[in-house]
Amino acid sequence: MAEIAAAGNELLRVDRVEVDAAKADGRPSYTVETLKALGRRDRHDELVLLMGADVAAHLEEWHEPERVVELARVGIAARPGSDLDEAQAALERLGAADRAELIRMPLIDVSSTRIRRRVADGLPVRYLVPDGVLELIEAGGLYS
Repeated sequence: MAEIAAAGNELLRVDRVEVDAAKADGRPSYTVETLKALGRRDRHDELVLLMGADVAAHLEEWHEPERVVELARVGIAARPGSDLDEAQAALERLGAADRAELIRMPLIDVSSTRIRRRVADGLPVRYLVPDGVLELIEAGGLYS
């Protein structure tokens, strides 16, 4: 889906490192493992993990969250209904407040959870996803 969504936009590139690793060993994919792999491959690049404030507020529940914030800076985007203070508090508890920054952008109330839920409920998702992604969802009967 990411490849379809990024197609035609020269500013975007999809990296298959996480998908390929999951296929190779069949284990669940963890962000910390993806960051390790990217860090080994792109040693001179600073990694920034972008996430919504709603996700950042629960970062402590992730697999090896302390290592995640060591491997990458955290970019936090405000999300409708999310509390930036909760996200900041979670990062402080992880000792990573200095490794995070707020990404200022327009609030867009679109999330993968919302899209999956709408499809499962038989509601339209057109204009919430690129046309190619919508076609893939419909053709594969995904999320219904």
